[in-house]
Amino acid sequence: MDRGDRIIACYSNLLLSVSIGFLLFSVVSSQIPLGSKLTVEENNYWFSSNKDYAIGFLNFSDQYSFGVRFSAIYIPSSEQAAIWTAGWNVKVSSKAYFELSLTGEMILFDPAKGKIVWQSKTGNTSVESAVLLDDGNFVLLNRNKSAVWQSFESPCDTMLSGQSLSVGQSLRASSRGSLTSYYSLHMNVSGEMQLRWETSIIYWTVGGPKSAVRAILGSDGILQLLDQQSQAVWSVYGEDHNDSDVKFRFLRLDSDGNLRIYSWENNAMSWRTVWQAIINQCDVFATCATNGICTLNASDSFVCWCPFRSTRDSNSECLIPYKPSCESGSSMILHEHMYLYGIYPPNNTVVQTNLQQCRSLCQKDPSCHAASFINNGTPQCHMMNSRYVGGQSDPSLGSITFVKTCSDPIAVLPPPVPAPRKVSQKICVACLLEVAAASIVVFVMLQFIIGVYLFRRRKHMMQKSALPHIVPNATGCIVFSYSEIKDLTDNFKQQIGQNVFKGLLPDNRLVAVKDLNASIDERRFRAAVLKIGSIYHKNLLRLDGYCCESGRRLLVYELAKYGSVDKCLEEPRMCKRLTWRKRMDICLSVARAISYLHTGCREFISHGNLKCENVVLDDELEAKVSEFGLRTIQAEASSSGGLAETDVRDFGKVMVVLITGCQNADEACYWSYEKWVKAEKEMAMDQRIVVGTDSEELERALRIAFWCLQGDERMRPSMGEVIKVLEGTLTVDPPPPPFAHNQQWPPDDESPSESYSAL
Repeated sequence: MDRGDRIIACYSNLLLSVSIGFLLFSVVSSQIPLGSKLTVEENNYWFSSNKDYAIGFLNFSDQYSFGVRFSAIYIPSSEQAAIWTAGWNVKVSSKAYFELSLTGEMILFDPAKGKIVWQSKTGNTSVESAVLLDDGNFVLLNRNKSAVWQSFESPCDTMLSGQSLSVGQSLRASSRGSLTSYYSLHMNVSGEMQLRWETSIIYWTVGGPKSAVRAILGSDGILQLLDQQSQAVWSVYGEDHNDSDVKFRFLRLDSDGNLRIYSWENNAMSWRTVWQAIINQCDVFATCATNGICTLNASDSFVCWCPFRSTRDSNSECLIPYKPSCESGSSMILHEHMYLYGIYPPNNTVVQTNLQQCRSLCQKDPSCHAASFINNGTPQCHMMNSRYVGGQSDPSLGSITFVKTCSDPIAVLPPPVPAPRKVSQKICVACLLEVAAASIVVFVMLQFIIGVYLFRRRKHMMQKSALPHIVPNATGCIVFSYSEIKDLTDNFKQQIGQNVFKGLLPDNRLVAVKDLNASIDERRFRAAVLKIGSIYHKNLLRLDGYCCESGRRLLVYELAKYGSVDKCLEEPRMCKRLTWRKRMDICLSVARAISYLHTGCREFISHGNLKCENVVLDDELEAKVSEFGLRTIQAEASSSGGLAETDVRDFGKVMVVLITGCQNADEACYWSYEKWVKAEKEMAMDQRIVVGTDSEELERALRIAFWCLQGDERMRPSMGEVIKVLEGTLTVDPPPPPFAHNQQWPPDDESPSESYSAL
């Protein structure tokens, strides 16, 4: 080997040694040795080897906590959310430090308080080092490199992908004020995951019929409850589940008491909510605390308002204006569409009674401050013995609340009597006459000018073709004249369905106008519209207005962008967007809408004509049920046609159409059942669905659909049970033949199998 080759070999060995050295350094540097220390003043951190996570002091408005945060280079510092903090809510001063002591104890010391404010109590567990893993878990290791302590087993308000919440563990929300948060998420011994306020109020719970032992957030964005065999007994999917472009996700119990899954969105450079446990924030217990009653505004954001606060009361708390020491008795003020509950203490006295008796019981009880009456099949009176109440108000709520107030008169000081003024006895009679005459002339001229102006304005308005009378009535619906209907539909130019026309309101809102094309008694029509217009649900199509003039009966609905489900199934491009997951979401949305009509309204309402043509999709492909309550208007409901069981049967047909993709619902039901009986359920599924099918979910969906189709009405489930099955929280047994009761099979010359050979 010549001299040049030896030099090249030496350099090669040197480069190899340097590379190995750097590799070893990166491994060793991720290990945090005993005696290591972090301080607020030095603003130093320990990082995971992939630099996605960092542990150190976190600044919260000049107060500091010690914990783990995101630190990926493409996440701005303002968005590097904290995912674990020592002691959960412990705050320290700018002189504090954190130390991994030589005995293996983690110590958080604050000189300003002169004491250790948090410690891990791992001093006698043979700890040799610590490490922040690439999944965000901070771990203490012994000499065998086994975990002695880890942050994943001591969660605060957040769970990362891959982190579990076992039975007995909980998340606690961060505080919105100086008090410790009352909100927590628990995995109880029955395997249920529950959101609680304090310890006794459970306002959200999920769990399968099997006993779950832990909850886990998967890297694919799916939150699941797993049993001892790691089989899922309950699952929920984030909007972006299985999106490989999403690197970071976490589950957090927010300070408002709602549980949400967040994903990092690179394009928007922010965290996006992809799932939340409770859609209506007002359903979270004590959302407004003592600041009032929760209600949703036009943008579906909640606001807190106080319906019984005196305008002279500057107190920020919303308290019931009643004290048991009333001397002149009390009076009860009625609030419709409102439900109250006690907060301090968080309990009510519940009595089964009627509305008037509920009012009377509360008024006679000196300790009762308010009472809410609700009838969901069982009339109940909820009486509160506290001034500190919370609750919600919404036009869709069927509850009625009575609030007690004192009848004591308010003492008011009499106004001071002004001293009598001395009036001159000398009066100029001529001056008075001149002033009177001038006043009369001016008054007459003003009356003439105003009269001319009003006449011309009225004439102008009558000639104007615009819609001047679009004003909501008491139900929130707009009352249209027939000429106004013709104007907003451009004389019924664009038909989008049977007797349905597209229209445009002056505020540029698109609407769908349905011509009932029937002679309906005006009184019955207005009464039915009053009922339908007061119903609000995210999966029910909103009624915006109506026309009742000269024999014309028209309804004006909000317009759903993509139209009815049956048309979407026929259109190839739209059908491609109706994935298996989206079809199951549509089924669940329709089930929730029908369940709300049956049990969520003040009076039971049967849809009476549920089918895919009456299920529409908005711009986000969210399903909305239309034409509910029309049988009441048209007086077509028979003794059985208006019952809940009929809606359940029709819902089963909607499910089968969505699963099979075939529009002939009756034939699809027979054919799909035949395939299911032969263990060929995959053949019954719409072959245009390419990916995403879950075999277990398909089995569950077919089973509950066939239960809904049972010929014997008594065997059909309630819509509440259907929802639980579709959500995966209730098992469903194999159904008997759904057509055995009525034996309505297709003709012998046309078998169901032949009818579906094209699928």
